[in-house]
Amino acid sequence: MNSFPGPAIALFLMFGEINGDSVVEREGQVLLSEGDSLIVNCSYESTQYPSLFWYVQYPGEGPQLLLKALMANDKESNKGFEATYHKETTSFHLKKDSVQESDSAVYFCALSDTVTGTAGEAEHKF
Repeated sequence: MNSFPGPAIALFLMFGEINGDSVVEREGQVLLSEGDSLIVNCSYESTQYPSLFWYVQYPGEGPQLLLKALMANDKESNKGFEATYHKETTSFHLKKDSVQESDSAVYFCALSDTVTGTAGEAEHKF
C-alpha cells in the first residue's frame, strides 16, 4: 500500500472544442502535497484573438471566476494563483507557489472568442 504524506491534490483534465477554437491540456493526473508549487498548462488554439479565463468550483458550489485576461501580456493574480496571457505561445498557464488544502476544487481553463462568442474549456480537479 502506498502512503502519501499530508493532503493530496489530484489533477484531472477534460478537453473542449467549439467551432475550431479549443483549450489543450497534456498533464493527465497529478498528485501534490500541501505546500508544493503548481503549474497547470493551458494552451489554446483559436482563429481569433480570444479572452482567456480560469474558473474554480469548490465542493458544493457553482463555478467562480478566478482569473481573466483580455489582452496579450496581461498578468493576473488572485488568491495566490497567477497566470500570464502569452499570445506568441498561445498559453495561459495557472501557477501557485504553495498549494493549500483549501485549494481543493475543480479548475477550468476557458477561452471566449471576442468576435464570434464561441468558447472552449478544459477542466482540472484538485
